[in-house]
Amino acid sequence: MSLSSLAYLDRLLGDVEIGKQLDADADIAAMLAFEVALAEAGADVGFISTPAVDAIRAAVSSFKVGMEALAASTLKDGVPVPGLVDQLRRYVDGEHAKAVHFGATSQDVVDTALAMKAASVLDILAGRLEAVERELGSLILRFGEKPLMARTRMQAAIPISVADRVGNWRTSVRQLAGELPVVREGIAVVSLGGAAGTAEKYGDRIEPVRRKLADRLSLHVPDYVPHTDRRRIADLANFLSKVTGSLGKIGQDAALMVQNGIGQISIGGGGGSSAMPHKQNPVRAEVLVALARFNAVQVSAIHHALVHEQERSGSAWTLEWLVMPQMMEAAGVALNHAISMLSSVESIGDP
Repeated sequence: MSLSSLAYLDRLLGDVEIGKQLDADADIAAMLAFEVALAEAGADVGFISTPAVDAIRAAVSSFKVGMEALAASTLKDGVPVPGLVDQLRRYVDGEHAKAVHFGATSQDVVDTALAMKAASVLDILAGRLEAVERELGSLILRFGEKPLMARTRMQAAIPISVADRVGNWRTSVRQLAGELPVVREGIAVVSLGGAAGTAEKYGDRIEPVRRKLADRLSLHVPDYVPHTDRRRIADLANFLSKVTGSLGKIGQDAALMVQNGIGQISIGGGGGSSAMPHKQNPVRAEVLVALARFNAVQVSAIHHALVHEQERSGSAWTLEWLVMPQMMEAAGVALNHAISMLSSVESIGDP
């Protein structure tokens, strides 16, 4: 997966590890996991028979999605779930097919799948934030006492130390690492509201079904109906933009510090120029700035998608699908570039 459709940009703007959490295979696996867990939870509370659960579980274990048929049905329905459920029902033994997807609606499946995937992505980002903080700590140990001219509004201000500037970078990253568990808990929620958010098929037994479903998928049960209340999606988008924004600040500082005539930082492995072979361009620093600006723009789209009309929206929901995977990947790419750039620093401080 890559933010660009050009294969030669994959290593610059792509993230293989994050991409695997968000690709079609991961999405289908998450949706099928929902269907199995839903059947098991329904059986626990008496809505579905044990033989039906066994049939659904067995079917999913060997089920192969017809991707062309799924693409065609998604074009018609605007969502992949009806086509996926139809294929699965035809694969489940006879009378048990009607137990597939009992009490759920398409949004329950897609939203829960997003929660599962986003939680996995955030776990990856957590490890990378720790790595960035370690690299910054290493820079402070190596160069922290060296003098550095502070600059305010692009002009020389007063002398400070390398530790003062890099310490500010590290504080920002550390605070983000502290925020991540809260964001993860907010997004990692199960959705089971049925056709209009009232879970009408489960009646007064909906809460135990939700709890059992959530437990099986390692998610939480929200205290609200998540179909049209999208604050958790906005919170995730805001967090991702803050990650890229904080790293973009580091990248912008590094790009300015490496300028000829300033020379406050030396970074190994700079990029070359086709016209000026003497140059070593601060490529990773520049990409950090670009990714920060990219995610900053995407946040506005997610805030537009907060407007989910009535009990379900098609347009706002589709907008989320367009934006959230790109934002998650951009954050992952930025963290990888930050780790690489910081580990390549050869010196920091006034010449």
